[in-house]
Amino acid sequence: MNRTMKLLMVSDIFVLTGFGLIQPILAIYVNQDIVGGSVLTAGIASAIFMLTKSLVQLPFSKYLDTHGRKVKWLIFGTLLMALVPLIYLTSRSIYQVFLAELIYGIGSGLAYPTWLGLWSVNLDKGKESFQWSLYSTSTGIGMAATGAAGAAIADLTGFTTTFLLAGLMCGLGCLLLFYLEGKRAEKIETQCQCKQRSSVLGPLADLLKL
Repeated sequence: MNRTMKLLMVSDIFVLTGFGLIQPILAIYVNQDIVGGSVLTAGIASAIFMLTKSLVQLPFSKYLDTHGRKVKWLIFGTLLMALVPLIYLTSRSIYQVFLAELIYGIGSGLAYPTWLGLWSVNLDKGKESFQWSLYSTSTGIGMAATGAAGAAIADLTGFTTTFLLAGLMCGLGCLLLFYLEGKRAEKIETQCQCKQRSSVLGPLADLLKL
């Protein structure tokens, strides 16, 4: 597993476990603390997220395959997702929660196909099943742990602390991707330098052969 895959996996662990803190309590939060909130509107909010994500990711993935800049789009999508817990925290009306879910859906729709594209091209041949399983197991264990922890934190200290922790974890996951962008830029620069050297040395080598 190369460094790009490790960064992608650790970043996703932070982001998914961050949202794992709030997923078990979100419906309760909406029902108890949000004006106009109910179990029904919590369900509608979840539907807004899934519908938005589904509508965004398919056409965006087609665009991405032909235009590139995957890391920048991954950072942007993850940054949008990292804002969502903070929007939950400041929400007073159910319409603000709907807005948060819309932003969550857009961010996820941008980040998910981008992440998949970067991960897929870096898979080691002959180890694809193991590496996918390693990712799934790592994120699954993280979400299981934070699901229980998030409910406990909300019960002991309230929703505010839980949302702040979720935002912090998502933010850390996003920051890791900036390092990935730096490594990618460094790799591209190295490749360009090699090509420039090749373009200069190639004709000289041909002359020497003569």
